[in-house]
Amino acid sequence: MNTVPLDRLVAERLFHDDQAAGRAETFRAEPSRYEFADGDYLDHETWLRPAFAALGDLSGKRVLDLGCGHGMAAVVLARAGAEVTACDLSPEYVREAAERADANGVSVRCLTADAEALPFADGEFDAVWGHAILHHLDPAATARELKRVLRPGGIAVFAEPWNGNPILRFARRRLPYPGKHRTRDECPLTPVHLAVLRQQFHELKSQGSQLTSMLGRLVQRRLTTLEAFDRLVLRVCPKLESWSRYLVVILRNA
Repeated sequence: MNTVPLDRLVAERLFHDDQAAGRAETFRAEPSRYEFADGDYLDHETWLRPAFAALGDLSGKRVLDLGCGHGMAAVVLARAGAEVTACDLSPEYVREAAERADANGVSVRCLTADAEALPFADGEFDAVWGHAILHHLDPAATARELKRVLRPGGIAVFAEPWNGNPILRFARRRLPYPGKHRTRDECPLTPVHLAVLRQQFHELKSQGSQLTSMLGRLVQRRLTTLEAFDRLVLRVCPKLESWSRYLVVILRNA
């Protein structure tokens, strides 16, 4: 019997609800695991701390954590003095984000929302943060919504998997490796995504992260010597950014 494929957004929600539900078992057994220091999040991947720094001074700023997932970024944003709204398509992850904010003693408004049709007013936010979210979404619809909810002069920063390295592209599609979890429809960012974003934002900057140091994913630890080598190589030869594992994208609203 033929079956109708699940709608893309429904499939995404179910995948992440299931992922969050599995995590919830751990937190019920050990609620103290909700608590963490900023460095536990900002330093667990090479691109995160510099990407956060690109947001600038957050004190008193209205910030949207788009696709908040587990809510660690939302907590770090709140600790930096931001007025944080965290949203995700997955109600289960929104629940985890709210519980993590409570456990860490910060105020975060958490709600379930579709990034392609955001329930926020025009110009409601000074900044938007997103980690591994754009590559799950329709780029044109999301770019329009980002532009709409950002105030003039507002900034959006995203850290996203990049699709420019053909070796990595093959590995993502064909090879098993630790921590590999992918939804049916996700697609790492391509130049097409960047072109769509440029249609909405007058300024787009990008910075690649991890060339050789992406091998740390295989051994499940950071390779600091290779990370230093990568930073040097990318600074000397920015064109090698296209071979990076991740890309930090910085958008400025007109």
